[in-house]
Amino acid sequence: MRLDQTVPFGRSLREYALMFSLSAGDRRGRILDCAAGPSSFNAELTAAGGDVCSIDPLYQFSGAEIQRQFFSTLDHVIEQIRATPQNWIWRYHRDPEDLRRNRIAVMDTFVADYSRERDTGRYVCGALPNLPFEADRFDLALSSHFLFLYSDHFDQAFHLDAIRALLRVAREVRIFPLLALRAERSQHLEPVCEQLRREGHHLSIERVGYELQRGGDEMLRLRHTYAATPSG
Repeated sequence: MRLDQTVPFGRSLREYALMFSLSAGDRRGRILDCAAGPSSFNAELTAAGGDVCSIDPLYQFSGAEIQRQFFSTLDHVIEQIRATPQNWIWRYHRDPEDLRRNRIAVMDTFVADYSRERDTGRYVCGALPNLPFEADRFDLALSSHFLFLYSDHFDQAFHLDAIRALLRVAREVRIFPLLALRAERSQHLEPVCEQLRREGHHLSIERVGYELQRGGDEMLRLRHTYAATPSG
């Protein structure tokens, strides 16, 4: 991974709660944040008593290096957003400048926590589909703004392998958003869902309370057959 080729944007606990419809019970479970980037979700939920592990290849770099790359790309990203007003919904964030402020606040929270806790096991350097965790380690795995978003860079086979890897280590998986970068539903979504259903997994596409990309207000929820079937 080359840091100078990344755009390290992260989201907050409040955004995660909306993107993934997180309940109070969800927050009490063991959570994996996969392809977490510089999200402040881990820092904020851990401070509130949660149990979160974040994994991303970005974590081979120091907090200061990640923060420098963030600021080197921030203005360009915001200008791209300003240039495509038809693609964005200003509900959670009021406007591009408010988005900019929120992303800076998230980065500040992430860097402070990551710089202290990088070697404690809460932040793991790794990438899908090769997750270094035992089976069923987590109650819930979350993946924000990676799977399906970069559908022109990662093919259908990669998406299937990545989701199978998440289902191996967690009883439930939630993925958001389901749009590709061009603001259309990913071309991989239907065939991936169809194959996972054939393999016996339970899945649903659900509307959530967060939308920044226009039309990007849905998540994919997946469960193992055994996790979805009552025992006894």
